[in-house]
Amino acid sequence: MQTNEINQLANLLEKSTAYLNQWQDKTIVVKYGGNAMINEGLKKAVMQDIFLLNQLGVKVVLVHGGGPEISQGVKLLGKEPQFINGLRVTDQDTINVVLQMLAGKVNKSLVALLKGKGIGLCGIDGNMLLCEKLQDEVDYGFVGEITHVNTDTLKMALENGFIPVVSTVGVDENGVVYNINADTAASKIAIALKAEKLVNMTDIAGLLRDRYDEETLIPEVEVGEVQGLIDQGIIAGGMIPKIACCTDFINAGGVEANIIDGRIEHAILVELFGGKNGTRFYKK
Repeated sequence: MQTNEINQLANLLEKSTAYLNQWQDKTIVVKYGGNAMINEGLKKAVMQDIFLLNQLGVKVVLVHGGGPEISQGVKLLGKEPQFINGLRVTDQDTINVVLQMLAGKVNKSLVALLKGKGIGLCGIDGNMLLCEKLQDEVDYGFVGEITHVNTDTLKMALENGFIPVVSTVGVDENGVVYNINADTAASKIAIALKAEKLVNMTDIAGLLRDRYDEETLIPEVEVGEVQGLIDQGIIAGGMIPKIACCTDFINAGGVEANIIDGRIEHAILVELFGGKNGTRFYKK
């Protein structure tokens, strides 16, 4: 190995060690969905990353969705999935599918890839995600709004070196089960755990100045700039609730939140170890 190559490797190891020290023994909540879940190669890469971080002493909570599997299950019942304002209309048949697919098949398939370190949970376990029916002009059925996060089960798993893998169904005080938006659930869990970092994996490069041009990626946003970006139309559509979850987390005391491109292999490691991936949100 040439002297130049040795120096480059030494610099890389030095930088990686510095970034690792920043997150060791800290809690990170990762919201996982999109192509990174559908593509088997990406799914395995994400689970490898999560497992590696666990082995390196980072406390990771994985919060996942499972929209395509739920839609598939609904279709098998002879129904067409229905969405209003981006939210799934969830009748009794659909909430049963959500439990089977999200809290069952999807959750356990992820746990199986974590080499004995994953603990499969849903928001019903230990009353983790207490909620009530979402009140809106539209009746979405069994769609819930989180009223309280009970972190006891999550903390118990983390303190014993496990990776909680959480599917986003919740329950009200009467034992009625509700479907919950995964972005919102991840943010609420991160706030309740007093996590240092929230990572949202998406199917786009991050926040773009021009939504049709990935070269216009905005790498960093101070939370005080968010409303101005909304007023300019730069933050629009489905990005508004995603970024609201990030800003809620930061304003509640989180160090930083990131929207990263889940289409990139090892996207989480790239971001955590100082590579360029997605948009970072922070507060001065």
